[in-house]
Amino acid sequence: MQEAQVIRSLSALAHEARLRVFRALVVAGPEGLTPSAMAEQLGIATNALSFHLKELSHAELVSQERQGRNMLYRAAFPAMNGLLAYLVDNCCQGQACTPNASASCPC
Repeated sequence: MQEAQVIRSLSALAHEARLRVFRALVVAGPEGLTPSAMAEQLGIATNALSFHLKELSHAELVSQERQGRNMLYRAAFPAMNGLLAYLVDNCCQGQACTPNASASCPC
């Protein structure tokens, strides 16, 4: 992962609402969530949610897909795994810090 992408990702996640939205999408897994389900679940107004989803999408942390009349949002697991790998790269002077130091998600 390039440093510029890491900065975009961390900047997008450095907001309480966006972090909550991203975490909700991670929990939802590959099935994703609609904006209305997210707004209800997180208690975020739909217009504010739209702004936050746009920011996460710009940072390539979420993907969107139209399903009929609805948009479905999913966490971009490869981008998330790339960000985590970048953050722990060369951790502990290149040695594994724990027996299971994997930074990737099996999703």
